[in-house]
Amino acid sequence: MLKVEGIADIAAVGDVTRHHARTRPDRVAIHFEGRRITFGELDRRANQVANGLLSEGLRPQARIAFLSKNVPAFFELWFGAVKADVILVPINFRLAPPEVAYVIADAGAEVLFVGADFYPLVEKVAHELKSVRRIIALDGAHGSWASYSDWVASQPASDPGVRIAPGHCAIQMYTSGTTGHPKGAQLSHSGLLALVTGAFGDWHDQDVSLVCMPLFHIGGSGWALIGFHRGIETVLLRDPDPGAILRLIPEHRITKAFMVPALLLFILQNPQCKTTDFSSLELIVYGASPAPVDLVRNAIKVFGCGLAQVYGLTETSGAITYLPPEDHDEKVPDRLKSCGKPLTGIEMRVVDAGGKDVPTGEVGEIITRSPQNMMGYWNQPEATRRAIRGDWFHTGDAGYLDRDGYVYIYDRVKDMIISGGENIYPAEVESALFGHPAIADVAVIGVPDDTWGEAVKAIVVKKPGAEVTPDELVSFARERIAGYKVPSSIDFVAALPRTPTGKILKRELRKPFWAGQERQVH
Repeated sequence: MLKVEGIADIAAVGDVTRHHARTRPDRVAIHFEGRRITFGELDRRANQVANGLLSEGLRPQARIAFLSKNVPAFFELWFGAVKADVILVPINFRLAPPEVAYVIADAGAEVLFVGADFYPLVEKVAHELKSVRRIIALDGAHGSWASYSDWVASQPASDPGVRIAPGHCAIQMYTSGTTGHPKGAQLSHSGLLALVTGAFGDWHDQDVSLVCMPLFHIGGSGWALIGFHRGIETVLLRDPDPGAILRLIPEHRITKAFMVPALLLFILQNPQCKTTDFSSLELIVYGASPAPVDLVRNAIKVFGCGLAQVYGLTETSGAITYLPPEDHDEKVPDRLKSCGKPLTGIEMRVVDAGGKDVPTGEVGEIITRSPQNMMGYWNQPEATRRAIRGDWFHTGDAGYLDRDGYVYIYDRVKDMIISGGENIYPAEVESALFGHPAIADVAVIGVPDDTWGEAVKAIVVKKPGAEVTPDELVSFARERIAGYKVPSSIDFVAALPRTPTGKILKRELRKPFWAGQERQVH
């Protein structure tokens, strides 16, 4: 078991690099595309970022935005921002330009850091970014924006020494919104540190962690923070590329990784998988969407290491349950249908519509109380009140607890679709499609998909006399929303089933597609 000397002095996220810069400055913190960055270097860069943000006149708890693929600058900016008591807002780089503009505007971000892949996108919406005082080009080579490397180099490397309250926001991560707009979940220093000190198996000083999931997801940045907190080496991947992952595992002797089930599937399907040396692997944690049992069994066989499942949400700072490798044994087959037991410090209940606990084994809404719960949704008091009642966060997921305390996810109280680990709310997709002149009515549902867990399906009622093809509607939607939200299939019907009050009966629409499925999520 890894024991990091003096780790009690980590009281805020910025203390993570401070601690390791003092105790192991020459230890490699990040491997990235041939570069090696030590903890000492990472901490110095974070100090320079912090001083740069303070010189920009950012006040405590001001917001900065980040739009890029996975690069080391994300961590320089995150650790630097929290040292200056500034909040990083990572943006989902898969969003369409109007969605990116909305997130930046909603956060009120004052400085925007953008990677070269997204220069054209930001140029397109720059006139809408009223709160942004400065745009900094992470990869330089932009005629109008300052170069990140020059901006950092011009700052002193001394620690700014700003006092940080553990209850302050450390990062603001956007989740898809039930009303058609993303919501900014505010995660505190204390909540994130509660996550990283949780029990995720046995860690040791020789561990090498793979971070391959997008850093705008808590599954990417949260997993990375766990490794940084433990002071081990992290191999950072720009994109979750199966071929690159198969090359990096033996090259860096990777021991631990977090992946979504869809990525596990793609890796197993890659021809390189048959010849890859997986002997270094000790643990793969998977989550963000349920995994088919056969996929997990195959992964255990091929990788030859332990697999562990987690369940959590952005609003809970990530994982709140853990199903350890021993519960993946074929001798306890039903356990694989569970997402494990609550982690240390996490309380979970299953309640009915009135908020009363339901009997063991009976389905209700899963609610949770812990230090990991978000502070609330940024500038959305009503949504916060609906989600957090008293000390309890209402997940919107339906499930049950068995007599041994294992949590089983059965369905979703909310309409959310999870496809390849991405949260998709039908309201966003419906809103995009409704703008088409041929559509009279539309409902969007999730249907089973062997690759992605769920796929987005639109069920459309055409206006009288109107003609439109599924391909035309897909193209229309693609211009307005991120590609992963665009329906993969479209059915036409004469009318949608509704309640007397006009609410679409989505359960009726889902029923034929989920018939015979043991769970109503895949």
